[in-house]
Amino acid sequence: MESDHSIRELAQHLPPANRRRRRLRLTILFLLLDVLLCAIAWPFVRAHMQSIAVLDLVAGKPLPWALHQIVTEPITTQDITLPTGNGTIRARLYIPQSHPNAPAIIVLHGVHHLGIDEPRLIAFASAMSSCGLRVLTPELPDIKDYHVGANSISTIGDSAKWMSLRDGDRPVGVMGLSFSGGLALLAASDPQWHKAIKFVVAIGSQDEMARVATFYRTGEDPLPTGAPEHLAPHEYGALVLEYEHLEDFIPADQPEALAPIRSVLRAHLYEDWPAEKQALAALTPAQLAVARQLLNTTSPITRAQLAHAETLHIEDMAGVSPHGHLKQLTTPVYLLHGAGDNIIPSAETVWMAEELPAASLQAELMSPVLSHINLDGANPTAMDQWRLIHFFALILHAAESR
Repeated sequence: MESDHSIRELAQHLPPANRRRRRLRLTILFLLLDVLLCAIAWPFVRAHMQSIAVLDLVAGKPLPWALHQIVTEPITTQDITLPTGNGTIRARLYIPQSHPNAPAIIVLHGVHHLGIDEPRLIAFASAMSSCGLRVLTPELPDIKDYHVGANSISTIGDSAKWMSLRDGDRPVGVMGLSFSGGLALLAASDPQWHKAIKFVVAIGSQDEMARVATFYRTGEDPLPTGAPEHLAPHEYGALVLEYEHLEDFIPADQPEALAPIRSVLRAHLYEDWPAEKQALAALTPAQLAVARQLLNTTSPITRAQLAHAETLHIEDMAGVSPHGHLKQLTTPVYLLHGAGDNIIPSAETVWMAEELPAASLQAELMSPVLSHINLDGANPTAMDQWRLIHFFALILHAAESR
């Protein structure tokens, strides 16, 4: 107290000019500190604003005028072809018009027959690009045809290598949706493509395919602690397995049933109800009985067939499972999963987080905002929304850092 009083007394005896200079210096100092703090904080603030814009655009919400002006810009798209070890594939580049050399990120579609033309993927890639990133969406032919196979790992790796070489050997971030996320982690763990991949984002992805396949017939996916996660599985997962290995489900005395029943399952997966009705009408009575049995994925008979098919493809499923490949992974990884995902349960992300080195796992989020890869989770809170915004902000910041 006595010291403070002495300082104030001394200041009062300073000449007015000296006091003004002292106040001016302090004002300048504080202004410089403010500018420095703003410069440091701005990239993170901007990334969060971009994240809000991306999520709003994907959800079809109108952006506030100020946010639109600050973080978005018009984009152009280019349909291109990429050379890969599995042949030439289609791809699409989304480019911000004002920043044609912006940092790049690859976004991989999930299991869907529209591939890179799937509307949700187009909306997401467009939103990411409008917020300042070049986005490459390569088409994965096997994934597009409902086959989760090891060929897609090399297609992902070759796509990352192509983009990296195009950018002067700078590694590129890779975001995989659904099963593609697990395959992207396998590509990153392979020395052939490791250097080309800057980070991996796995959204709603598998850790161990055999465990996911078991979930489709039991409704249980155990956590690393041993506690089971109970959830009624969506029919989609079981149908994909049936479609992929249909020969395992067709009676040996009906080999001619393979093609017509595949047409039924294909139309059902495509949600093309007129085509499904037409395909069903073309079946013989014996084939119709088989098809209806397969479409009933909760039937004990169908579940027994699924269990038998699993035993025939143990090695194939291991080949598309990150499980056992993540302990030595040095690539930064971001894991996101819908809390109520009933296609690939969120326990899979818990398994991945458990195995990844702490230095590699950058962020992990189980979000009630998401179901599988849709923003249609049940009753998320404002804090749930904020956590998802922050998660995507981390990704956007990582993509933009050189």
